[in-house]
Amino acid sequence: MKALIFESFGGPDVLQYKEIPDPAIKENEILVKMKAIGLNFADIYRRKGNYHLAGEPPYILGYEGSGIVEQVGTGVTSIKIGDRVAFADVPFANAELVAVPEEKVIPLPDDISFEAASSILLQGLTAQYLTKDSYEIKEGDTILVHAAAGGVGQNLIQICKLLGGQVIGLTSSLEKSKAAYVSGADYVFLYEEEWSEKVKEVTNGSGVDVVYESVGSTLEKSFEAAKIGGTVVFFGMSGGDPDPVDPRMLMDTSKTLTGGDLWNVLTSLGERKKRSKQLFDWINEGKINVPKLTIFPLKDGAKAHILLESRQSVGKILLIP
Repeated sequence: MKALIFESFGGPDVLQYKEIPDPAIKENEILVKMKAIGLNFADIYRRKGNYHLAGEPPYILGYEGSGIVEQVGTGVTSIKIGDRVAFADVPFANAELVAVPEEKVIPLPDDISFEAASSILLQGLTAQYLTKDSYEIKEGDTILVHAAAGGVGQNLIQICKLLGGQVIGLTSSLEKSKAAYVSGADYVFLYEEEWSEKVKEVTNGSGVDVVYESVGSTLEKSFEAAKIGGTVVFFGMSGGDPDPVDPRMLMDTSKTLTGGDLWNVLTSLGERKKRSKQLFDWINEGKINVPKLTIFPLKDGAKAHILLESRQSVGKILLIP
């Protein structure tokens, strides 16, 4: 099979499209012929060596995708050859064939395309747990969303609006702000502005109930934008490591800092099916829309990495084998 691989950590130039052996499935695994693969910032972190990466060189990135079952292990009973499936947390997805454990398989309804599934699962499930588990959005909450034009950001905006919140988005350009507004944001500010002050202005000086912080280096200003007793949910660091947080500040302002990680939520096949079904239902009911897609052939994965790392992309980037 062909796969996008790399043998040393570094920039996009380390990525190579090469022929490697097909994966051998275990008795509790299936072999999926990939139709669409989601690209995420975590792939950049792993390529650079900042995140844990499974296996030994040659490394294969990718944790999210969808396709058709081509082979079934002897111990698999719930899936058959030809089924349409997807996954959000299986390594080595940047390849034509991927071995997927049965407990991580998400059945794909006929009315959800491979492209939609690969664009919504990881980022949509992230937005879902952030708004339910990390901080449960309530009717009337005010919410600040970082990187509001990205895949998680657009999903966060849509879900927060669906749950009755008022949403303020942050983007790096006017062009990106349009995407945040299309997703339903009530206000959008640029990072180059004094955005924490502007957030205060549109919240009558109080600040927001919750900040969804995915940039990292902006953490201190996120606390400035949160109201007394507010919450900051830290779930990413696309802009670099955050400065240490002073616990005295948390005490004096009654503010809360909490972390979020999808893998602490997707702990069983039942959770995967339940949460993905809600996402698929929201899509079919028109309550949330699939983010704008930018598609690259898998062989051009380096170009896709360059675009994502530039922070100039809007929506979701997919790789197609």
